[in-house]
Amino acid sequence: MLYTRPNALPHARLGVVAAKRFAPRAVTRNTIKRITRELFRTTPLPAIDCIVRLSRPVNGKDGPATTSALKAQLRVELARLFASQLPRPRKALAAPQAASVAPSGSQPGLS
Repeated sequence: MLYTRPNALPHARLGVVAAKRFAPRAVTRNTIKRITRELFRTTPLPAIDCIVRLSRPVNGKDGPATTSALKAQLRVELARLFASQLPRPRKALAAPQAASVAPSGSQPGLS
């Protein structure tokens, strides 16, 4: 989950919350934080404060602490969250179209 708020600084700031109840192993929590910081550094974000928080369990104590599948899934999800905060290019306003003017002497619909 990503929370954002504009800030008055010329750069973005990051906070990561990896709760023990969602990632019971310290190795997993550290991996989550490391990947989050790496993607944050490489994504050109506007001047906002970001807080990344786990919203559901990522693994349990019975399986391995980290796997390549978990890391790949984290990268995809975090990239999607950070991309949602990138400034969107504004659509150019369409120039008003000139009204079509019939040549003098012949007006459509009049005979």
